[in-house]
Amino acid sequence: MTRGEEPARRAGDGGLPEPVAGAGEVPAAGPLRVDAHHHLWELSRRPHGWLDAPELAAVRRDFTPTELAEAAGAAGIGRTVLVQVLADATETREFLATAEDQALIGAVVGWADLTAPGLAGELHALRESRGGRYLAGIRHLVQGEPDPAWLARPEVVAGLRTVAAHGLAYDLLVRPHQLPAAIAAVRAVPELTFVLDHAAKPPVASGALEPWASLTAELAAESNVSCKLSGLVTEAGPGAWTVTGLRPYARAVLDTFGPARVMFGSDWPVCLTAAGSYGEVLALAEELTAGLSAPEHAAVFGGTAARVYRLDERPGR
Repeated sequence: MTRGEEPARRAGDGGLPEPVAGAGEVPAAGPLRVDAHHHLWELSRRPHGWLDAPELAAVRRDFTPTELAEAAGAAGIGRTVLVQVLADATETREFLATAEDQALIGAVVGWADLTAPGLAGELHALRESRGGRYLAGIRHLVQGEPDPAWLARPEVVAGLRTVAAHGLAYDLLVRPHQLPAAIAAVRAVPELTFVLDHAAKPPVASGALEPWASLTAELAAESNVSCKLSGLVTEAGPGAWTVTGLRPYARAVLDTFGPARVMFGSDWPVCLTAAGSYGEVLALAEELTAGLSAPEHAAVFGGTAARVYRLDERPGR
C-alpha cells in the first residue's frame, strides 16, 4: 500500500500530506502544542536488546535531546513528555536529569517496579533526585508480560495504589488481549489517572476492529482514563499504513474517549520505522482529526496532555 490514496497530496514527493499549520514552523501564537509520547536513547549507555529486531534497523542508533529539539521544534511543538524505554531505574533518573536541562521536555513517565515492597520509597527517591519535579507518571512494559492478567494481580494493583498516592499518572502499555485486565485495574484504582498508550495497539495490519473496539470502549467508559493517539503507523507495518486504513481506529478513539481525553503522541523515534519523519506523523494526526472543532483540536494537540501530566506545574525554562 502507499500513502497516495487520499486527497491533498503534493506531487512528486511520494504522496506525503500537504504541510499542516504548525507542522513546518513554530507558530507565533496559539495554544501550546504538546507531544505526549516520545523516547530518547543512547546505545553506549546501556544495551537495548529490543532494537536487534530486523524491522528496527532504521532506529538502531542514538536519538538525543538535540535531535528531538530540531524535529519537534520544526513541527511547532512547544512541550513534550519523555517516556521510559527500559525497565531500568537508572534510565528514569537520567531522563529526569535530562528534563531538568531541556526546556522542551515538560514531563517524564518513568519506570518503577510496581510489585516491589519498597515502591513508595523508590518513588520518593525519584522525586528527590535531580529533575525529580518532572516525574509525572510511571509505566511498565506490560505488553511483554506473558500473563495476560498481569495488571489485575493483587500485588500490581497494590503498586498502582501507591502510584496514585504519590500523585502520579500511570501509562498503560498493553495489547488488545490484555485490555480485560487493564479494565479491571482501572476499576480497582479509581483514584489513579491512567493513560492508554498507542490506543492499546489495535490490529491495524489486519484491518480488524473487534474485539479491540469494544474493549477500548469499555475502558473509555471509566472517567479516570485518557488515551494517546499515537503509534498507529507502526501497527500497520513499515511503509504499509494509509490514512484510510488508520481512520477507523482514530475515529473509534475520538468517539469513545472524546477529544478532551485524547492526546497526540509522536512515538518518535519508533515512528520512523514506518513513517518518513516527525513532521509526517504530526501531519497524519492532523488529517485524522480534521473534523474537530477548534477547542477539540486544542485539547488533542496540547490541552489534554497538559492537564493529565500537569505541565503547568513544570513551567518551561
